[in-house]
Amino acid sequence: MAQMKEGNMPNAHLHELFIDELKDILGAERQLLKGLKKMSAAAGSEKLKEAFNTHYQQTEGHIQRLKDVFSSLGLTARGKKCKAMEGLLAEADEIIEDFQDSPEVLDAALIAAAQKVEHYEIASYGCVVTYAKLMDHSEAKELLGQTLAEEKETDVLLTEIAMNEANVGETV
Repeated sequence: MAQMKEGNMPNAHLHELFIDELKDILGAERQLLKGLKKMSAAAGSEKLKEAFNTHYQQTEGHIQRLKDVFSSLGLTARGKKCKAMEGLLAEADEIIEDFQDSPEVLDAALIAAAQKVEHYEIASYGCVVTYAKLMDHSEAKELLGQTLAEEKETDVLLTEIAMNEANVGETV
């Protein structure tokens, strides 16, 4: 709890922003669980369905890590509605509706929507990892860094599926 006192924490001016971002990311991850179920159900490719289902499981782990981060800071884990994720998922819903009758296009569109989500998450986790490092929150930095690495891996996997299947018209 000593880290919470501004006088004992380097770069304490970032603390309120750090906590606000953590609440936003927690809300985003919870929202994403619903979105991943919808995207998986809409996907035609088995590899893409599997990628969405794997990311669903990872997202559950990301939520637990965020809870652990809050705990490491002596705080109760509370999320807030993430307007950015809400918009990204609304766009994904729109894509599903617009391309449901074009299965040869739908998977490519789903990957594009999912990568927008991943890039938002990569940016968000990148920021909070930096804030944690600057404030010497070593446990938070470690936990958030693990999630950041997984988000980057998911982005790479989605690109591979796009280039090997969805964008070349060879749906399975």
